[in-house]
Amino acid sequence: MTFQVGQYDGPLDLLLDLIRKQQINIYDIPIAKITTQYLEYMEKAASLDVELNSEFIYMAATLIHIKSRLLLPRDPALQEISPEDDPRMELVEKLLEHQRFRDAAEMLQQKRMIEEAVWSNPRIEDFLSEDDQPGLAVTLFDLVKTFQQVLERAKDRPTYDIETEEVSVPEMIQYLGKALHRTKGPISVTELFEKQKSRRAMICLFLAMLELVKRQAVDLTQKDAFGDIGIQAREGMEEAFDPAQWSAIEEEYSA
Repeated sequence: MTFQVGQYDGPLDLLLDLIRKQQINIYDIPIAKITTQYLEYMEKAASLDVELNSEFIYMAATLIHIKSRLLLPRDPALQEISPEDDPRMELVEKLLEHQRFRDAAEMLQQKRMIEEAVWSNPRIEDFLSEDDQPGLAVTLFDLVKTFQQVLERAKDRPTYDIETEEVSVPEMIQYLGKALHRTKGPISVTELFEKQKSRRAMICLFLAMLELVKRQAVDLTQKDAFGDIGIQAREGMEEAFDPAQWSAIEEEYSA
């Protein structure tokens, strides 16, 4: 494989690129092959004095651990009593989750570039919220930018790489619904992200926000330019929080 050292934001980006270039089925990753190529990338980075952050080292250890589990023989009798899950599945879920977020970010980035390429002279009314209260219009790109900033700060938290918490997008929609019902007015998006204990929870919360914006169940607000983004419920939002819809949402995000 040919690598361009330094082009990847993190180990998941590197792994997705390896999978894409070789047209590998993400649900059937050849761990031995991918681990070898991943370690080759790290060796090349080291030879060029390119410093990789701790995430790359942690992922290398994870790949080696998965590889060793796959190589170890398992007692057929024990397998019948207690079938062992595929040790690659947790990694696959992380890759799919990261791919969804990256696709969303790229789509919003392209939308922003198109909008900036079009000359416009908007009136001040275009920047006011629908209820005529003072506030700036907020785009989904602003939400993505805030989320990226929180993720950057979260890298220094000791629990960042410990992702044992199991959480889903529908559960985060329910979490947001309860929070919005308890609070009158907008809730700080940054505070909501920073309350989460793992990166997985942050990403699921971000996807839940996108889903609610798509369903027109919430509004995004901002009092000052470059200020914190708030999220608040819209009238008739209860339909979006109907548990009957969660199975469909779960299926969409696990596909």
